[in-house]
Order: sequence, then structure tokens, then C-alpha cells
Amino acid sequence: MTDQTPPPAAPTPAAPLSEAEDRQWASFAHLGGIIGILPALIIWLVFKDRGSFTNQESKEALNFQIAVLIGQIAILIINSILGVVTFGFWALIGWIFPLALWVLSLIWSIMGFTKAKDGTAYRYPVSLRLIK
Repeated sequence: MTDQTPPPAAPTPAAPLSEAEDRQWASFAHLGGIIGILPALIIWLVFKDRGSFTNQESKEALNFQIAVLIGQIAILIINSILGVVTFGFWALIGWIFPLALWVLSLIWSIMGFTKAKDGTAYRYPVSLRLIK
């Protein structure tokens, strides 16, 4: 007598999000911008098929965080070049630019969080639309 293993069960799709959960995860995608790009990316990858509002808002937050990351890299390169050219004197004022970008990112992420929490779509003032 041979032991037959049953075929593996087909994966079941995840349950759709309720309206409250949809707003919650969408708002968390914006709020995650405080610590960087990863929260918005993870929320978008996990919940994009489960809630339309979460899909829309996490893409918006992810696009904004990509733009912030590109801006931080550009500022780092420019500050490095100007620091070498000015023999380090640029460091006296060069630190202001990454700080200013972080503060703007923080403010806009919190604004996105409050709008998404209330169920209103939020558009960042400066963003690249890389993920459609």
C-alpha cells in the first residue's frame, strides 16, 4: 500500500480590507515617511490588492519617499563636491539642506497621515510619479 500525499491546497487570496482598515493602512503609509521609504513600500506591496484607498495612498507616499531619497542623495553629492572645493568651509552651511528636506518630508508626511486618516486623498506638493 502506498501513501499518497494530498495535493497542496491552493493559496487563498487575502480578505479585502474594511473601510476603516483601508483608511488605517493608507494613513500608516504616509506616517511611515517619517522613518523613510520602507514603510510605504511594505504597505504597498502587502495591501495593494486588498484595498483601493490603501493602494492609491501608499503609491503616493512611496513616490514621494522616492523623490525625497533622490533629493537626499543629490544634496549629499553636491555638499561633498562643495566641501572639497571650499576646503571644508561649505560644511558650515551645507548641513542645513538635508535638514530642511527632512523637515519638509516630516511635515508633509504628517499632513498626508491626517488627510488619509479622514478618508481624503492627499497629494504631496513635490513628488515624482514613478509608480503608477
